[in-house]
Amino acid sequence: MKILLVNKFLFPKGGSETVLFDTAALLAARGHTLSFMAMEHPRNVVPAWPTALVSEVRFEGEPSPAAALKAAGRVLFSLEARRLLENFIRDEKPDLAHLHNIHHQISPSILPVLKDHGIPVVMTLHDLKMACPVYTCYSHGRICESCRGRRYYFCLAKNCNQNSYVKSALSAFEMFVHHVLLRIYRHVDVFIVPSGFLKLKLKDMGFHAPMVRLPHFLDPADFTPSFEAGEPSFIYFGRLARVKGIQTLLRAARGLPLKGKIIGDGELKEDVRRAVQAPGYSGFILKPHLSRGELIEEVKKSAFAVLPSEWYENCPRSVIEAFALGKPVIGARIGGIPELVRDGETGLLFEPGNVRDLREKLMILAENPGLAADMGKKARRLVEAQLNPDVYYSKLMEIYGKARKRCS
Repeated sequence: MKILLVNKFLFPKGGSETVLFDTAALLAARGHTLSFMAMEHPRNVVPAWPTALVSEVRFEGEPSPAAALKAAGRVLFSLEARRLLENFIRDEKPDLAHLHNIHHQISPSILPVLKDHGIPVVMTLHDLKMACPVYTCYSHGRICESCRGRRYYFCLAKNCNQNSYVKSALSAFEMFVHHVLLRIYRHVDVFIVPSGFLKLKLKDMGFHAPMVRLPHFLDPADFTPSFEAGEPSFIYFGRLARVKGIQTLLRAARGLPLKGKIIGDGELKEDVRRAVQAPGYSGFILKPHLSRGELIEEVKKSAFAVLPSEWYENCPRSVIEAFALGKPVIGARIGGIPELVRDGETGLLFEPGNVRDLREKLMILAENPGLAADMGKKARRLVEAQLNPDVYYSKLMEIYGKARKRCS
């Protein structure tokens, strides 16, 4: 099958790009012919397959009026992306298009082009963008579902997008244009959701479309597990952001008889650095940057991992990677985390933002290394049985088949 993969970034920027590249490698290994569409960027990985690139557009900083107007136009409807895709389809003649994160830099303007050419369309949803103008259902430090039922004007009323009324107004208008005026996502035949939570939450907020659950995967053969910890310690690896609950973790871990390793960078880096130097955090370390191999070794030396998120996580890859390395996870009971962290089996759950509850769970695994090791073995078996490439590929082909039937 000739498959067109579309994502706005073609370099390892975040979770959606990891899924994109993993899926591409899997499809290529199974004999499919690939092509790509993305945005021009100096960090782009140059694939071995044909690639169409729209011009780069930036949304950071304070752009000139002309640049701001261009960016706004790209968000709403990109004529450039449409023209580029029209020509690319004539050359490559894909049998199916699999979209990932196309918002803003590419825009859903390409969807009618795919339909006009009779190409089945599958789209993996990595966040809550189909219901929330700012992707996250998180505003001003708390969970927010005000835009439920297409009431997108709340994005402007609450100034949700980076505390900018201009950006918030554009985000709200974008949603109105795409979901109400154009109904442009009706051109997607099947949406892939990596968690059951995401499917239910989107429906609850008013997004009704064919959605099929397909969790992320990894190859267990790429991860050698270590069930016994070399030291009594936990590890957090990910963004240092308020939504990730890192401050709750620091408060909960203070004074406990175990080491804490915090690996990552972000808005709270300096706050975390100051915190781990304060009394009560003996043996705690912060490492903003580690190579892939170094991170794996740090996880293997830890007794367990912690994901204390306070927003709607989808299908966090950090949990799957910890499992593959034989480590249980203490996770917040929010979003898609409980679908992976099965309480008392592959880890422990706590109420998000609850310092006392998290502290109790940290102590349980810190004082019971045998329990942590047993949970780690069950977590590894979960990856081997359900989150491996063979299972993913089989279900993905079923989804592709559904899309082709719906399109015919």
